[in-house]
Amino acid sequence: MTQTSPSDQTQSPPHLLVVGASRGIGRATVARALESGMRVRAFARSAEAIPADHDMLERMPGDARSRLDVARAVEGVDAVVMALGVSETPANFIKPTRLFSEATEVMIDAMKKAEARRLLAVTGIGAGRSRAALSRPERRLADLVLGRIYTDKSRQEDLIEASDLDWTIVRPTLLTRSDRVANYKVLDRPETWHNGVISRASVADFLVRAVQDGSHIRQDVVLTN
Repeated sequence: MTQTSPSDQTQSPPHLLVVGASRGIGRATVARALESGMRVRAFARSAEAIPADHDMLERMPGDARSRLDVARAVEGVDAVVMALGVSETPANFIKPTRLFSEATEVMIDAMKKAEARRLLAVTGIGAGRSRAALSRPERRLADLVLGRIYTDKSRQEDLIEASDLDWTIVRPTLLTRSDRVANYKVLDRPETWHNGVISRASVADFLVRAVQDGSHIRQDVVLTN
């Protein structure tokens, strides 16, 4: 009987957890990851509403700030994409939020306990040290419209950078609703960072590729067309 060597065995596809999977970049990442042959666990409060029908998709309802829910979601995955967002209502832009930092604190703790290391978090240009890349008018507009949200996204980035995980911070520029992957730029040096536009599909493409090839570990990047 011929034995099969480990090199001959087909490796199982990566198992990806997408947090915030029911909308926006999260939903686009679910679609892109499935297209790439990954197993996907789609985690969101409204996960059951995700329309995709695929053998490699697991819908998991849950709260990103619940330690119990997140511990269950992280179990057995190879990588995590955090793509949380808030509803585009006036109240959410006016009132302070701790969603991003609190969910990230819970996630980091859960990943350590589960011995999962790869974390990719979507924030946005203007968060953390990328604020310096905005022009003065852009900063004023961002503070007026998104100031409270980005204050918490900056806290989120600080938590990630202080962790010992294999993290990547992903900052898209202004998002378009296009479902097309365009030729986008990955700016990984602060002196090259600038504002622009990018599709959600392009952000999703970068996230999936970074999981597949293990690139940009412990880097913060800006994505733009």
